[in-house]
Amino acid sequence: MAKTLYEKVFEKHTVAEIKPGVYQLAIGLHLIHEVTSPQAFAMLKERDLEVMHPERTFATLDHIIPTDQVARPYLDILSESMASALENNVKKHGIRFFSPDKGEQGIVHVIGPEQGLTQPGMTICCGDSHTATHGAFGSIAFGIGTSQVRDVLGSQTLVTPKLKVRKITVNGKLNPGVYAKDVILYIINKLGAKGGVGYAYEYAGEVFDNFSMEERMTVCNMSIEGSARCGYVNPDQTTYDFIKGRAYAPKEQDWEKSLSYWESIKSDPDAKYDDEVEFNASEISPMVTWGIGLDHSISINENLPASHQGTHLTDDTFKEAMTYMQFNPGEALNGKKISVAFMGSCTNARVSDFAEAASHIERASLTVADGVKALIVPGSQKVKQELSDQGILDTFKTAGFEIREPGCSMCLGMNPDQLSGDQLCASSSNRNYKGRMGSPTGRTLIMSPVMVAAAAVTGEVSDARDVFRIK
Repeated sequence: MAKTLYEKVFEKHTVAEIKPGVYQLAIGLHLIHEVTSPQAFAMLKERDLEVMHPERTFATLDHIIPTDQVARPYLDILSESMASALENNVKKHGIRFFSPDKGEQGIVHVIGPEQGLTQPGMTICCGDSHTATHGAFGSIAFGIGTSQVRDVLGSQTLVTPKLKVRKITVNGKLNPGVYAKDVILYIINKLGAKGGVGYAYEYAGEVFDNFSMEERMTVCNMSIEGSARCGYVNPDQTTYDFIKGRAYAPKEQDWEKSLSYWESIKSDPDAKYDDEVEFNASEISPMVTWGIGLDHSISINENLPASHQGTHLTDDTFKEAMTYMQFNPGEALNGKKISVAFMGSCTNARVSDFAEAASHIERASLTVADGVKALIVPGSQKVKQELSDQGILDTFKTAGFEIREPGCSMCLGMNPDQLSGDQLCASSSNRNYKGRMGSPTGRTLIMSPVMVAAAAVTGEVSDARDVFRIK
């Protein structure tokens, strides 16, 4: 019987069916960080349990780590406490820790692929919703809560329902100035922020076939913003070329065996899906969110909605979003003054994200506009080193951007990088919720890194195609 990748991988990792539709699933890779693991380790201690498979668990600091003054102890007492707890726990249980002192630290969803830990056909989990990122490699990857982190640490399994699968096909060619971030924002706009409830999203078609792994990661990362539990792309030569030679990639003697398995778990050509949708790449323009949800978005050349009609919003939510964002129905978003430009997060903090934005800034010889605070926050220490080696950081410095150390930074404001008051921020991150960036009244506009760059150098929401003359 023909099957999807999701079905194949799920079945290969099923330990038992607990009740109809709910299964105990073996977990191949468990990623942990400092925010959701301390309580889980404490729960293990209460039950006098050890970590069952420490060799399948890997740790990093990312959410609370400062990106400016990184000397220990951290100035924030709670941050120092969480960092110390993680360090103590990984040492006690023999878990591999990617240490800042060794130049290995980074955002958990950046270092997994970077180290070659993320591979096709795996089940992957982490106490972070954007674990869906790893599905770009053809894995089933999803975020879990703290009690589930405990379960995986203690048993290397997880109780979870089996999802339906929606195939999302995007064919055609993207127009110049349109990027992976625009593609996923467009999909969420069309299907709704709640459209993926109960689903795994399989991304297919010419656009994803032609995407780099970093572009695929951007799309899969934000599957959760459309309420899909996970999102994935079937593995191909692009996947294999990315993995080969990395620290934790299969070595020569195991490479052919791994390739055989990876090929076997691809969705069959005649696989049946619970739902299928298709989009035309040529219809996608640079996208920008305007509200407090990820489907509150428009193309940069559109005006804000005049009402909730034609959106996925209720009238009350529409009014709430407009009031919070201090916008008026029907007005232009293009031209709105910004105070902060943030380029980073697990969605868009890889080398190619920064390289693309820097190339346009350098070619146009533009600098950060007066009154704008613009931050460049690499996704890992390795990413930062590569950016430095390629001269990309120098381009940003010359243009007036602040270069920071790796971390989640402004994406969620659990560190010193936060908005102040009702500042409006152009961000390459993944969420625009109320208070997301540390200020209860701060406002976030989600867009691609190149669109963030355009906003930074103009001081306002701008069409990057016009600013940088992208044709």
